[in-house]
Amino acid sequence: VIGRYSDLPEEFPAVAEFHTFRVNQPSGWFYTADSLRKLCDVWDKHGSGLTNMHGATGDIILLGAPTSALQPCFDDLAEIGFDLGGSGSDMRTPSCCVGPGRCEYACIDTLDLLYSITME
Repeated sequence: VIGRYSDLPEEFPAVAEFHTFRVNQPSGWFYTADSLRKLCDVWDKHGSGLTNMHGATGDIILLGAPTSALQPCFDDLAEIGFDLGGSGSDMRTPSCCVGPGRCEYACIDTLDLLYSITME
């Protein structure tokens, strides 16, 4: 979570606290419509509803939550199987080709390798 606070909270109370969540993407960027629906439902419940899919960090960016919603949002995201936080501050969130998910010539399981690197 990246903390964002307005310098002019009295003038712009709707964005006095506008924190950003970085949610780690699944290997190969494969999503089901159901998982995206659940993610958006959580974000509509706790945040602004604004998203940036795979921004500069490679993560799903959820823009605009008040401080009071941080823990409840984290809990709800974890409950539906999303990993909050990416790979930490020492490296950008890695991504990989779809490998065996779509390529019959794949020599290694890139999806499993990416997961192992991310979780290390």
